[in-house]
Amino acid sequence: MVTPGGRSGDAGIGASFQVESFSRIADRVADQIRNYILDQGIAEGERLPSERRLAELVGSSRLTVSQALRSLAVQGLVIIRPGSGAYVLRDPSTMVDASIDLMLRLEPESLGEAAQLRFLLELTAGRQAIARGARELEPLNRALADLTGARGSASEWIAADTVFHVEIVRLAGNRFLTSVFSSIHTALVEKAYESWVSAKKSPRWLTGAAFEEQIALHEPMARALARGRRGEFDRACVAHQRALLEHLRLELPGWDQGL
Repeated sequence: MVTPGGRSGDAGIGASFQVESFSRIADRVADQIRNYILDQGIAEGERLPSERRLAELVGSSRLTVSQALRSLAVQGLVIIRPGSGAYVLRDPSTMVDASIDLMLRLEPESLGEAAQLRFLLELTAGRQAIARGARELEPLNRALADLTGARGSASEWIAADTVFHVEIVRLAGNRFLTSVFSSIHTALVEKAYESWVSAKKSPRWLTGAAFEEQIALHEPMARALARGRRGEFDRACVAHQRALLEHLRLELPGWDQGL
């Protein structure tokens, strides 16, 4: 019932509406762009339409599209090259859907378990790759080069880092393993680094000597795979996991037992 002046009625109407947050709108637009990549058959390495054109296609603002592209960069699906645009890095159809991401959103305290699962999958995949004598290392080497060139850019680093680790797992020759790892790695880094990407800021470890230390954590993994040396890969993988846990400020007692 409308009361004099319409105030109570207005309040009642307002209570029935829920304003959608900017981040939720950007997530929805990111889904639309992901579907657009699939529908149009845009291949890995190809450039996406401009932000202006994407905004027209999805019926949203350029600001929202820009945020959506940054979200896709965190997921390792696209890479944003300043002055050039956004390019497809991976086929979205190869990724397991968002159940892992949902778990992390509902249970933020489970981040440590996600990090442990990510480590075990990569360790197992690397060992399998060495056992089967995998030699298709060019994509991994390119990803390492992209990492080296990502100094000072959080979005570029995260995209290149995701591709690097997914390439390690891909060498095991199991598409299901690759998809599961890709999803857990993507959800983990998206949760851990979303504030930097959203704010367009770069953490201190992406500059100076700290950046070189990050590269030094990845080079031994690629080198061990190239040499087919399981022991070296195990040690490199453990060193990377230890640094990751420290970076995320996670404590997982006994995570390296039995290795």
